[in-house]
Amino acid sequence: MDTQSLHPEQVDEITSYVDIEAPPPVGVAGALFVFGSSQVQPAEIATEWYRRGAARLIIVTGGVSRHSGFVAAPEFRRLLIERGVPDAVIRCEAMAANTWQNVEFSLPYLREAKAAGLPVTVVGKWFHRSAVHCLATLAPEVGPFHAVTWEPVYGGRAVTRADWSFIPEGERRVVREREEVSRRVADGSLRPVRLVGGAWRGEGVA
Repeated sequence: MDTQSLHPEQVDEITSYVDIEAPPPVGVAGALFVFGSSQVQPAEIATEWYRRGAARLIIVTGGVSRHSGFVAAPEFRRLLIERGVPDAVIRCEAMAANTWQNVEFSLPYLREAKAAGLPVTVVGKWFHRSAVHCLATLAPEVGPFHAVTWEPVYGGRAVTRADWSFIPEGERRVVREREEVSRRVADGSLRPVRLVGGAWRGEGVA
C-alpha cells in the first residue's frame, strides 16, 4: 500500500485500527507484559508504574534483535533493577524472536499472573496491533486485558498517531502492521479481538 495515494480518511482508519491504547482503571495493581524492543521506553514505563504501586509483577520479553544484536529482556531487567525495581518482581523471557514467541515463551509467567489474580496490561508500541491478537490467541485464560503504549523513534523522529504517514520508516511499519494483522485474522492464525468497556477481549471471551 502506497501512503502517497491514501486519502485522509484511509489514514484515520489505519490509525484507529492499529492503535492498541486501552489503559487500566486508575488504582488497579496488576501485571505488566512488556513486549520486546530495542528502545528503552518500555522499561521507563514499567518503572513508573511500579513506583506508583500499579505493577506487582513485570514480565519483560524479547531475545536477540536480528537487526541490532540488542537483547531486549535482559536489558529491560537491568534497567528496571537499576531504577529500584526488585528483581523478585521481574520475570524475564529472553529467547523470543518475534511477537508470537514473546507470548508463547512467557505463558508460565502469564499463568502465574492469572493464578495471583493480577489483571494483565500490555506495554507496547501504539501501533503494535499484533501484540493484542497474539496474547488473545495464545493465552485466552488471561481474559480481558489492557494496554499502555509508547511512540517509537525511527531515524530520529517519533512515530506518532498524527504523523506516521509522513515518516517513511513509520509509514512502512504501520501499514505493514495493518495488512499483516488483517491477513492473519482472515486466515484464522490470529484470533479476532475487540475493545469492550476499555479492555481488549478475544472473541468468545466473556
